[in-house]
Amino acid sequence: MSIPLTGNAGPTDAELLEEINRLRVEKNAVILAHYYQDGKIQDLADFVGDSLDLSRKAASTDADVIVFCGVRFMAEVAKILSPEKTVVLPDMDAGCSLEDSCPPDDFAAFRAKYPDHISLTYINCSAAVKTHSDIIITSSNARHIIDQIPEDRPILLAPDQHLGGYLAKETNRDMVLWPGSCIVHEQFSEKELIKLKTEHPDAPVAAHPECPAHILNHADHVGSTSSILKYVLDHDAETFIIATEPGIIHQMQKSSPEKTFIGAPGMDGECNCNQCPFMALNTLEKLRDCLRDLTPTIEISEQERLAAKAPLDLMLEMSPPPSQNQAQNRPPTSGRAY
Repeated sequence: MSIPLTGNAGPTDAELLEEINRLRVEKNAVILAHYYQDGKIQDLADFVGDSLDLSRKAASTDADVIVFCGVRFMAEVAKILSPEKTVVLPDMDAGCSLEDSCPPDDFAAFRAKYPDHISLTYINCSAAVKTHSDIIITSSNARHIIDQIPEDRPILLAPDQHLGGYLAKETNRDMVLWPGSCIVHEQFSEKELIKLKTEHPDAPVAAHPECPAHILNHADHVGSTSSILKYVLDHDAETFIIATEPGIIHQMQKSSPEKTFIGAPGMDGECNCNQCPFMALNTLEKLRDCLRDLTPTIEISEQERLAAKAPLDLMLEMSPPPSQNQAQNRPPTSGRAY
């Protein structure tokens, strides 16, 4: 039974947490939270990390239910890898601008124009787009995978043009790029970033490769969320400028409270337009509701699941082992130890 509401105030965070902890035991559920989620959700999750490593963790547990606090494509990957488990997403409207930028039918037609190219597709895409792909990549394993592809084999990379441009430059490979981008990482202002660097001349800049080149040109470190987290925790600097979704700063502050982390500025130097509006749709109350009702669920036909799993399996075969910073365990508040 849900905690009754008192007046119009609604349940407190403490009440929601109490009920979430009860429900996850009752449902034998594992709660996953991406680094871009609200700090309150990160703190109660069983695992916090990048999308792929979270799905791997979930697949290795004996949980019956996976609650994926992230966006829809992440929950789809969890379902692809764990078809026997119930996978729920707190808000089904939690999509992704990269996924939206690459409709499956359009991508299939685009790919048909380049039959000799190997299709590397960023994991930030729908299950349907994955079915038209040769190998799925993430920002953390893309370089490693590209280095295994023969140099005479042309590459088509979708849907992030900025990640593709960065990888083309780093690997010195010619690539055909799908013209998609992340609305969050495009909001950073080069002018405001330069001003911030002037104010903090000793602060290294860590940026995600979904950022445009004019932002990456000012970065001291470019990498995935897990790579950025490791970089700032290992570096001896006292202040850092972070050019990715600011949810990651929560983990940085928890792990290194003595350091200062400044989010890279948006167009006017002050807006929080670099916060992902899709990630923000997930709330404690929606998390409680989806655990209680086991809805909304992720459903994928077996034919589509197997077709999408093939390029994911190839990616896993070609990837380096997960780093220690990925999919961090959280102290089990429910009495379970996965």
